[in-house]
Amino acid sequence: MLFSSTIFLFWFLPIVLILYYVTPRFLKNTVLLIASLLFYAWGEPIYTTVMLASIVMNYAFGLLVDNNRDDKKKAKWLVGAMVAGNVLLLSVFKYTSFIIENVNAITGLELTDPKIPLPIGVSFFTFQAMSYVIDVYRKDGKVQRNPLDLALYISLFPQLIAGPIVRYQTVADEINDRRETMDDFASGVQRFVIGLAKKMLLANNAGYVADQIFSQDAGEMSMGLAWIGIIAYSLQIYFDFSGYSDMAIGLGRMFGFHFLENFNYPYISKSVSEFWRRWHISLGSWFRDYVYIPLGGNRGSAWKLYRNLAVVWILTGVWHGASWTFIAWGAYYGIFIMLERAFLGAWLKALPAPLAHAFTLFVVIIGWVFFRADDFPYAISYLAAMFNLNGAAVWDSEAMFYFVQYGVILLIAMIAATPIPKLFGEKVLRLEQESKKLWVNYMAGFMRLGFMATIFIFAVSYIIASSFNPFIYFRF
Repeated sequence: MLFSSTIFLFWFLPIVLILYYVTPRFLKNTVLLIASLLFYAWGEPIYTTVMLASIVMNYAFGLLVDNNRDDKKKAKWLVGAMVAGNVLLLSVFKYTSFIIENVNAITGLELTDPKIPLPIGVSFFTFQAMSYVIDVYRKDGKVQRNPLDLALYISLFPQLIAGPIVRYQTVADEINDRRETMDDFASGVQRFVIGLAKKMLLANNAGYVADQIFSQDAGEMSMGLAWIGIIAYSLQIYFDFSGYSDMAIGLGRMFGFHFLENFNYPYISKSVSEFWRRWHISLGSWFRDYVYIPLGGNRGSAWKLYRNLAVVWILTGVWHGASWTFIAWGAYYGIFIMLERAFLGAWLKALPAPLAHAFTLFVVIIGWVFFRADDFPYAISYLAAMFNLNGAAVWDSEAMFYFVQYGVILLIAMIAATPIPKLFGEKVLRLEQESKKLWVNYMAGFMRLGFMATIFIFAVSYIIASSFNPFIYFRF
């Protein structure tokens, strides 16, 4: 079930909200847990057992770690076993086909691929479950002795299928002690509507362009068409994922939870390192705190620093998908992060801001080619088209078609990817709050309400009228 579906918007969410708010305090978590399990089971009920198995396993490890806290050696061993168990579960469902394919290619064997389907959101709830046990071990959160409360943390439907990755320490107190307010509910609704509009109005339009262009033979593609395609994809993946994160954060607030931000205008970055501090923040902070720092971080020799960075970025690529293109994408960013640590970062700081920004965008856009391409040959062929190395035209009628038909919406998306709309909204809000004139307050409030109602109506119209409603991060 997608957030951007009529079933969710007009049936599931209203019913859950009503039941949640009329239910006594001691039963609210039960209502959310049942709703979350139904939400996950809606599309593929059989794989609910995978999530339940993860909950049972990590509940047991949490208790074992907490009960053996005084024996540091045993506690560390238990944490290691927990990590191994979660990685094994993730590997079985996400990487079995990849491993078999490569073993067969290297050894000449003909092992049978069982073609195990990928449960939705398995990477997200596995990382959340691991953070729970590690946070208990580090005393960053209290152990959950009520299995239903731990089940709620791992399965909570707003962030279950696409994040953000909610660390246990972030919501540990709110699981058992939270208070819903009208201000939180109103801001949650607004955040949800903004996310829905980003997904339906911007991501889907950009995604349609990207899908149409990436389905073509890159060897015959004009340079202009190739650039339109990758720019469209860069916008699609940002608004697709950040839109879903906005909806998740908004839904969390409606139920009294406060999830951390997951995106902070990454396309305004002036270095690759800054880009990754602004993009998928929850994943970056997870790898930083649970992998990079435990490995030693930036302490010790330069060799250890670069080794730690290499491990983190290879794992980042692997986390995104079972494909060599994803591993190459992770390694690609790892190399640039290392170069920035060595000397490139100082050079970028010395450059005028527009040049540093342009360089960063160029690096990111090139990286998205590997992320979007199905395999290496297509990625290389597409890059050749981008730099007119395939012998095709620089510009052709097809490039002109997409430019004319979708140029305006892509330009709107580019502006929306900057803080400009937010600054304008804050100015209207400040005008409403500071003005002593009643008519100004009414006008500013009417503008905000009218804007939210308009984009919601347009987004719902797109949901009803369009059959094109993909979601990129389901496969991760």
